[in-house]
Amino acid sequence: MAQNFSHILIRWYDQHKRTLPWRDVGDPYLVWLSEIMLQQTQVSQGLPYYEKFVRAFPDVFSLAGADEQEVLKLWQGLGYYSRARNLHHTARVVAHEMNGRFPASYKELIRLKGIGDYTASAIASICFDEAVPTVDGNVYRVLSRVFGIKTPINEHKAKTEFKTLAQSLMSAHSPGTFNQAMMEFGALQCTPKNPDCEGCPMIQMCFAFEHGVIDQLPVKLKKLTVKKRFFDYLIFKLPNHKTLLYKREHKDIWRHLYQFPLIESQTFPDVETIHQKAQAIAQVSQLKLLTPQPVKHKLTHQDISIRFWEVVSDEVIEDSIDWSSVGEYPLPIAIHKFLTTYQY
Repeated sequence: MAQNFSHILIRWYDQHKRTLPWRDVGDPYLVWLSEIMLQQTQVSQGLPYYEKFVRAFPDVFSLAGADEQEVLKLWQGLGYYSRARNLHHTARVVAHEMNGRFPASYKELIRLKGIGDYTASAIASICFDEAVPTVDGNVYRVLSRVFGIKTPINEHKAKTEFKTLAQSLMSAHSPGTFNQAMMEFGALQCTPKNPDCEGCPMIQMCFAFEHGVIDQLPVKLKKLTVKKRFFDYLIFKLPNHKTLLYKREHKDIWRHLYQFPLIESQTFPDVETIHQKAQAIAQVSQLKLLTPQPVKHKLTHQDISIRFWEVVSDEVIEDSIDWSSVGEYPLPIAIHKFLTTYQY
């Protein structure tokens, strides 16, 4: 069955694979970028970011030589900004300590910051023909449905079980093609919802189709606890078209991105409290709530409710910046979106 599975999968892939800029070029830099950028992101959404990023940094040396702020600005909108910081760090290691050449094995690749099991497997197999399987959500879904695996995919033992099965199915002659085919099959054919089972080449061997449990596989235990957070951002209007913008330095979401002065509370405080907090920064002559309905911003483990306030002050503040330069800074996407509708 293993040989038959691999043969059917790769034949399907040859007929249906999408044309993507990092495919069929064998460049570990481009494969690495694509794998990091498309984590938690659909290809259609991530592709414009990838293309923009490669235009700015066509090779590992150009990325290594960039300023972190420039990297974060190009990453703006993708989220999970620690990926961008790790990407920049690893580019410098590869450029300066490895003469720009990526390691050629899984064991060496996984030692690099920001490169985990999945990305190391992808680069090693696609670029260096090492027979190591990639295991992601697509692979979990395809294998659990075809082979009827009911082990919850968020249990610790699942990774080993699925990886062992994928290894046994993998074509030793073309491991990179096999891995890409598995990812593509899960993305296009064996989709999370409403998969095209009637047109699926695996239908004759698929456990889930035969037993009518397609929507029950893969099994995933519910463990997620969502944290609720309340942000009040103060947009200061200072003399000479100045405002205040600060870099987020602490270990939290949006680290090293820039934001307006922030008040974070257990729940939204009243206007008197906001006025008092703003007054501690600069003498307030006018305070106005710009978002009567809070802006909702959802992350994987957090629901953030955001209010934006306009604070007018006649006070001159030394570390203020020109309002016209705000867009040059890497901003959280929630702030960036708000500013597209805000008139200073």
